[in-house]
This record gives sequence, C-alpha cells and structure tokens, in this order.
Amino acid sequence: MKILLAEDQAMVRGALAALLTLAGGFTITQASNGDEALSLLKQQHFDLLLTDIEMPGRTGLELAAWLKEQHSQTKVVVITTFGRAGYIKRAIEAGVGGFLLKDAPSETLVNAIQQVIAGKRVIDPELAIMAIGDVDPLNDKERRALRFASEGKSTAEIAEMLFIAEGTVRNYLSEAIAKLNASNRIDAARIAKQKGWL
Repeated sequence: MKILLAEDQAMVRGALAALLTLAGGFTITQASNGDEALSLLKQQHFDLLLTDIEMPGRTGLELAAWLKEQHSQTKVVVITTFGRAGYIKRAIEAGVGGFLLKDAPSETLVNAIQQVIAGKRVIDPELAIMAIGDVDPLNDKERRALRFASEGKSTAEIAEMLFIAEGTVRNYLSEAIAKLNASNRIDAARIAKQKGWL
C-alpha cells in the first residue's frame, strides 16, 4: 500500500514513517509541506494520504479538498494536535476518511489506515460530536487570504500568492473581519484559528 505522509515537523514525520514501516505492508513517501505533497499527488498515485492539518503551503484540508475535486481514489487520514470543531467539520466535508489526534496510540493509527482503505470512516466519536456545533462563516477565498495575513504577509504579497488584485485581497480580509466580529486582520485570524476555521 502506497502512503504519502505529509507532515512539516521532521521529528514527527520520521517517527510516523518508522511506525508505519515497522507495521509492515506500507510503502512511505514523505512530504515536508502541503505544496510538496500536492506536487507528489499530481505526479503519482497513492492509496492513502496521511496528513497533518497545519503546514506551510497548502493545509492538509486543502489537499483533501483538492483530491475530492479530482475525483481521486486516494483515501485521506488527517492527524492533528488540535481537535477543533471547525477542522473536523471541514475534514468531513472534504471527504476525509479518518480524523485522529496525534496523541492516539500507534495501534489506533495503523487500524484507522486499514479501515479507511477498506472504505470505512474513522473519526473519534467525541470529535464528531464537536463538529456539529459551530458554523464556519468564511468562504475559501477569505480563509486563504486570512491565513496568509496571519503568517505576516502583506496585502501585496497575498495578492501575488493568490493571483488577484490587492483591492480584492483587502475586500476578502474586510469580509472575514466583519463575519468574525473582529477588530482587525490579526484578531480575525486568532478567532478563526481558535475555532479551527483557518
């Protein structure tokens, strides 16, 4: 079974790769960020994408959404430190087959991968209940602009990265600020991150 492991923290990525290699039956390819993972997904077929959510470049949820748009047969398991309701809800909407916290036992991860490959969905029941709560008011364009702003990017840099005009970036950020009842872009990013919407 070919697995693409996307995780930006080298130590965590190495430990996960070693764990899966020891479990046997898995061929592991590693990516250190979301953009590298997307490039690999475009170049070759993987049975499963095992991804973190928060990474430089594209997030794990953006990778899952891209796979869904491509009608890919690649299954997705998300591993994260944060069990935020917004993350879980977005993961489910993106067709993610598994959603696990990084502090879960190693046997749980191997079992979840096997179940997801078999076509089942593996999401911790408590996390699933959390996902029913908050509604994410941001659209994808506002979310991406806000995420880049939270990384300290200027309006001009965001415009260049998203291939849009600076005025459009300002509009997206203004909309996000208004929707989140925030005082500025930093406050909006903080609120969105806490809710798992970013």
